[in-house]
This record gives sequence, C-alpha cells and structure tokens, in this order.
Amino acid sequence: MGSGVEQVLKLALELMAADQAANRQLSRLGADWLLDRVGDRKLRIVTHCNTGALATTAWGTAYGIIHELHTRDRIELVYADETRPLLQGARLTSFELTHDGIPHLVEADGAASSTILRGLVDAAIIGADRITANGDTANKVGSVALALACQRAGIPFMVAAPASTVDLATATGDDITIEDRSGDEVVAFAGVRTTPVGALGFNPAFDVTPHDLIAAVVTENGVVEPAKEPDPRLLERIAG
Repeated sequence: MGSGVEQVLKLALELMAADQAANRQLSRLGADWLLDRVGDRKLRIVTHCNTGALATTAWGTAYGIIHELHTRDRIELVYADETRPLLQGARLTSFELTHDGIPHLVEADGAASSTILRGLVDAAIIGADRITANGDTANKVGSVALALACQRAGIPFMVAAPASTVDLATATGDDITIEDRSGDEVVAFAGVRTTPVGALGFNPAFDVTPHDLIAAVVTENGVVEPAKEPDPRLLERIAG
C-alpha cells in the first residue's frame, strides 16, 4: 500500500513540476512578445476570470505573463474583471494580485469594453479552456467582448495556455459546444436571490473568440499570431 501511495505522489509531483516549468516558460515568451510590440514600458493590462496558481499548480498562464511583467517592473496597473456570475476575478484573481503586490482594480464585466475604448488599457491577456487547430479560443464567457473592444482600440488581445489546451482534432470554434450552466447562478448569489421570484437565468459558461481577433496565442512551445496568419492548422506549431 505504501509503495503505491508513494508512486502516485511521485507522479503527481512530477506533473506539478512539469506544469510549473511550462507556465514559467510561456510567461517569459508572452512577456517578451508583448514588450517587443508595445514598447519596453510599464503597461496597463486587463484580464478575465482566473488563470493564476489557484487555477494551475503555480505561477499561472495569462496571470503568469502578468506576474512575469511585474517581476520586470513593467506593470502599471491590472484591471481584473469580476467575472460574473461566480466572481472568479473578484474573489480569486484579486486575491492573487494582492498577494503578489501587483497594483490592480476590480471592474464590473460590463465596464471592461469601455475601459479599453477609453484608452485605459494597453493589452488584454486571457487564458483558455480550449484552443482549436486554427486558433479559435473557448474561454470564460465575456472573453469575446474584450477581443472585439481590443480590435476596435487597436491593442493586442492575447491568449495564454499550456500546449495541452490545444485541441488539434477540433478544426474551428464552430465545433465547440457551449455549456449552459444552471440559471440559478445568475438569479441568485451565495444563496440570496437578486432577481424577482419567477425570473429565469441564462448562463452560458463560455464563449468562443474567433482567431482573427487574437493577436497572439502563447504556449510553452512558442507564440503564433492567428490574426496575422490565417491557417487552419496554425496551432500545430505550438501544440503539445
């Protein structure tokens, strides 16, 4: 019994170390790519949902790039979307930003596009739940709104995820089924109803950002630029 437990623990620690190494590498690559394109200066970043150590094993993906920029003294301010309906940004990302001493503001999801269009943001960086072969990206609902605002504002919209997130068997985002979660998450919070009795909630968990809105997809294996390089198999270059 003890030997089996030790083997499982050994494997788990190896997986954790590999994940940490991948996160650190993609964080460096992402930070380098962004600074090369917007200038070596302090940046204002918006992010959506949670992609830090609480979502990975350590360091993080999109959050990891932010953390890497912070270690280089290249973060002026981070806007953390609250991420309705469960508030992962307000409850988790803000916690990690506070812990790491990174200056930030928590903003309502509905404010994010306006924040970008007002010129208050230099880039958006999000994670991914799934990336298709052509670069279309499924992530927490609200992500595509950021991408559209970034395109309008002319600033980079970046996706960061481990190579294992790339699904080369899925050609485009049209092949991704969007999960609809319980509407109760929308009409109530923490057991307290916030809407009239009888009101129903619509609660898609994710949305899909088309590849032509994405300036860069970053994994530990490199960076590709879907908006500049339309290619149905583009993500083969940086997949696991």
